[in-house]
Amino acid sequence: MESYMSVKEASDKWKIGRRRIYTLCEQERIPGAIRFSYVWMIPADAQKPADARIKSGKYIKKEPDGETDENKTEKTK
Repeated sequence: MESYMSVKEASDKWKIGRRRIYTLCEQERIPGAIRFSYVWMIPADAQKPADARIKSGKYIKKEPDGETDENKTEKTK
């Protein structure tokens, strides 16, 4: 039988917030995480996923025509 941990246990183990773990589970970034009704069960041997959020402060928004915000501002200067 495979052992699982709760979101609270994963939060304590990985030292990140519960809400962040819920988000990682919903995005399927934790392999083997299973949802039973409203409860997420995470495999006990699961590794903490790498943080893929933007840290540089540069948010590049794609426009429908394929240009980025950075390219538009350079053209207007």
